[in-house]
Amino acid sequence: MRAPARLFYGWIVVAGAFLVLFTAYGAQYSFGVFFNALLEEFGWSRASLAGVFSLYAFTYAAFGFPAGRLTDRWGPGRVIAIGALFLGGALAGMALVTRLWQPYVLYGLVAALGMGTAYVPCNSTVVKWFVRRRGLAVGIASSGGSVGTFLLPPLAQAAVASLGWRGAYAACGIVVGVVLVTVSRVMRRDPESLGLHADGDPPAAATAAPPGPAWSLGGAVRTPALWLLGAAFTATWIPVFIPLVHLVAYARDLGHSPLLGASLVSALGAGAVMGRLIMGGVSDRLGRRPTIAAAMGLQAVAFGGFAVAGGLTGLYLASFVFGFSYGTISTLFPAIVGDYFGREQAGSLVGFLFMVAGSMAAWGPLGAGAIHDATGSYAPAFATAAACNLGAVALLLGCRPPPGGRLAGRRAAPSAATAAAPILRGPERRERRGWPASREDG
Repeated sequence: MRAPARLFYGWIVVAGAFLVLFTAYGAQYSFGVFFNALLEEFGWSRASLAGVFSLYAFTYAAFGFPAGRLTDRWGPGRVIAIGALFLGGALAGMALVTRLWQPYVLYGLVAALGMGTAYVPCNSTVVKWFVRRRGLAVGIASSGGSVGTFLLPPLAQAAVASLGWRGAYAACGIVVGVVLVTVSRVMRRDPESLGLHADGDPPAAATAAPPGPAWSLGGAVRTPALWLLGAAFTATWIPVFIPLVHLVAYARDLGHSPLLGASLVSALGAGAVMGRLIMGGVSDRLGRRPTIAAAMGLQAVAFGGFAVAGGLTGLYLASFVFGFSYGTISTLFPAIVGDYFGREQAGSLVGFLFMVAGSMAAWGPLGAGAIHDATGSYAPAFATAAACNLGAVALLLGCRPPPGGRLAGRRAAPSAATAAAPILRGPERRERRGWPASREDG
């Protein structure tokens, strides 16, 4: 009798990444729930308290680079566990704030450092476990962030109603810390650390497949491909937080209720879940670059829709389309980095580009607010955001894999260009030969 096939451990890593992102992003987007409670308690201005989130967004994106480097060196488990202490401790500490500077320190800096150990370590680790089904795997894993954004803020609101905002913050910090530390134990560095191969392929199949690129960060930064990718994602991410921050206020400007404005954010979240789950697998078949370029073009259409929409149907449609495109782009970002530059240093490379491009997202909401204050309308901000995404499409379509690189969904034949790839040393050389990259489970 034939023994049943064992579940490839990579899917357990995907499930762990889903739970980490579900918890971390759900806590992140519960900030709006506590935002109103803090305003009522202390009477701070909206601009002064909103600055906390801008500092947070900038810091957590900037910390993606050191978090990625540490993930390559230590493995994701240790990095996520340490980040859990920062994030959980900072959220619990928010229960004690009495002065405006304290949220800037606790949430804007300490919580951001903890959040920096979620996106990059989780997604770059999934990239290391999969090649053929990379888009599907990162799509499932990253959808945890969108599901958490959809489900956890209402739970946070219920906690505030029953425990008060201080009690809710303390409970949130404890739950986040415990969940992330627990899940970190299943997060392993790469398949080689368990004597396996990417996608769960048998040794013969893994040996027969072309090895693909194996770029170090130092080698990658000397290629035009890395900087074109960085420029493309910078252009699309500069305006990405504008709907998340301003959509409720925009709906109120159009005469709709705050509750309806909140439902637009839910429509955005639902679109993001669909984009992550559907387009990851699609990109495995059609290729990563054209799929991302199409999503960037779709995001430009969504911003155009916001600019001209006045009725509910147009607002809901624009919100869903924006969420779908946003979810697709953020999901496939680590996947295309892995396609172009390999698995071995995916943490460092994804983290570096996330630091460069993702940190720029902090400025979009501030710019949109300034444009609204100067003109009395969000329309110029939405038009500028659409133009940024069209520029991103042009940059991405002009970006080709570096010599020795590989287009997603197709394996390039070995060529003399492979010799241009950086020299492999230590764990990278062992992995290329099919040996375990490290004795650590990470």
